Amino acid sequence: MTQAAPLPARPLTVAAVQATPVPGDVAGNAARAAGLVARAGAARVVVLPELYLPAYHLPALAADPAGTDVPAAPDGSVADPRLDPLRAVARDRRTTVVVGAAVRHPDGRRTISALVVDPTGAVRAGYDKQQLWSGERELFEAGRRGATLLIDDWRFGLGICYDGCFPEHGRAAADDGAHGYLCPSGYLAGSAHRRDLYYAARALDNTMFVVFANCVDGVDPWRFNGGAAIYDPEGRPLARGADTGEDVLVATLDPAALAATRAAHTMLGDRLPDQGLPRVVLRG
Repeated sequence: MTQAAPLPARPLTVAAVQATPVPGDVAGNAARAAGLVARAGAARVVVLPELYLPAYHLPALAADPAGTDVPAAPDGSVADPRLDPLRAVARDRRTTVVVGAAVRHPDGRRTISALVVDPTGAVRAGYDKQQLWSGERELFEAGRRGATLLIDDWRFGLGICYDGCFPEHGRAAADDGAHGYLCPSGYLAGSAHRRDLYYAARALDNTMFVVFANCVDGVDPWRFNGGAAIYDPEGRPLARGADTGEDVLVATLDPAALAATRAAHTMLGDRLPDQGLPRVVLRG
């Protein structure tokens, strides 16, 4: 059952980014990411797309694992100097950055991960994608656990792209008391209907905010469809990007909206421990 968590005391400003990284250019993409974070102004949390640092381009990731991976230490910390621009902007702006990367773990596993750069500039592999999609399975291993990110008194579940297609993943975050769900993603052109449905649904399913970042543009077959968005707890967009073009979407998450939605829509508290069980078969 859902773990009750106190509502945050104050609003929090967040940003969702849609951008086009260069395949294989981790250092250059990190520098470009720092510029995007700076554009987010006073946002306390900035979310960039899935695999943003090496770019979501599976041929490049297959051709150069050593150059496209970011190494993590046994404690999950990341010391890669290519990320120094992100460390600097996080420190300067006292913000937390969530950015997609390919991570190489000490045991040899390679994962699609969300790196968390905190306001001191420290970087760690915060979450490894659990639901791998299609050709990702040939290059990466699935993550083994969920993760919750604490920002002041806000609790955010972490997901990556295909994770958000599974109601159970967002619900696990809600069960851990999440007030929001942060989703770096990479949706290809032609998937706009599903892109717009899944994350609004995760917001309403769990009466929590959702921050959805996405890749945008590029060259077929690796062309992405933008539409980055920040959803309120009823699944309504507070901010949304276009299907093309780089953008930084900023919105303020209001705990009063969270309280009002959860008072009116009590699915989390009303859920049965064995929803839909036992079952009976009927004949028509």
